[in-house]
Amino acid sequence: MAELTYRTAGESHGPAITVLIEGLPAGLAIDLDLINGELRRRQGGFGRSGRMRIEKDAATVLSGVRHGLAIGSPLVLQIPNKDHRIETAPAVHRPRPGHADLAGSLKWLTTDCRETLERASARETTTRVAAGALVKRLLLDFGVRCVGFVLEIAGVQADVPDDLPPDDIVAVRDANDVYTPDASVADGMIEAIRAAKKSKDTVGGIVEVRVFGLPPGLGSCTSWQEKLDGRLMRAVGTIQAFKGVEIGLGFDCARRPGSRVHDAIYFDSAQRDTPNFGFVRKTNRAGGLEGGMTNGQTLVVRGVMKPISTLLQGMDSVNLRTLKAERSDYERSDVCAVPAASVVAENVVAFEVAGAFLDKFNGDTQREVQAAYQFYADSIRALPAEAEGG
Repeated sequence: MAELTYRTAGESHGPAITVLIEGLPAGLAIDLDLINGELRRRQGGFGRSGRMRIEKDAATVLSGVRHGLAIGSPLVLQIPNKDHRIETAPAVHRPRPGHADLAGSLKWLTTDCRETLERASARETTTRVAAGALVKRLLLDFGVRCVGFVLEIAGVQADVPDDLPPDDIVAVRDANDVYTPDASVADGMIEAIRAAKKSKDTVGGIVEVRVFGLPPGLGSCTSWQEKLDGRLMRAVGTIQAFKGVEIGLGFDCARRPGSRVHDAIYFDSAQRDTPNFGFVRKTNRAGGLEGGMTNGQTLVVRGVMKPISTLLQGMDSVNLRTLKAERSDYERSDVCAVPAASVVAENVVAFEVAGAFLDKFNGDTQREVQAAYQFYADSIRALPAEAEGG
């Protein structure tokens, strides 16, 4: 079976945005309700722009599916843009600091930033959410659950215990407009966004994704390209406006001695039938990854989103036609997109995890993937006798 991959196409104000996914096993159920539910969550969150009231994102299957199941061929999802005006949208000659405007205009030798911003726009993340939501169905079939949420906005920090069950995270997260599992700080985050809007500014924050139920051994230490931590960092780090990624303790590892960084290993035979196969830890500072591979603990990934670069107050810039100093152009934009970014992060992580899962349990059909997973689980439970030949 081919490697699980996806490619996106489309512009912010083009007729539609599209994602092509290859490497899905035949027989995988395609859950459009799940996909469209994630697309709706991406459109929500306090601080979004008026465009989210225009678009009603929903995916349409163009290929690769029959009777609700993947058939093994390339699968294409399309999401139409109601705000379709790429041919009539005005030129942008005053690049926004922090955006792709200037770098892209110089790269493609133009004074009109429109040609860059249409593709650089975070509207492209709609397709990445759709791709991730699609493969969540595969993960759920094996008891793997991916949950993203907001950890911080404008310095207002949430407290989310490491052992909080996924159902509890989702219940509280989905009950507030900033998608945080800590209800006590939701109002503070909203007030910080309101204050930024009043001052014609923007704010950023930190999102976290936890993946529950992963077996050990996804990813590899044999080559740098196959290390799952590298794949995750690339996926999260390429979300628009993200400027940093960490796994587990992340940068805090540099401030601690090894005894407070690494997670001691224990064995509990009562947990032999759980995803960790009885190999347990009292801490999860590694964030579920060691040596580029999952270790049976919950996977924990965080991403830092900078404030949106389109400010109502503008910033000092240069008119590319005249080369004279002017204030930057304004495109309709969010004050804060951190809640929406948590949905994007959740789904790009889900896609990378699903890719690593299919690398390990390869098969042209869903039945073969299930059989490979079962063989692996049975083999681990047979250790050490099987490894010693009897």
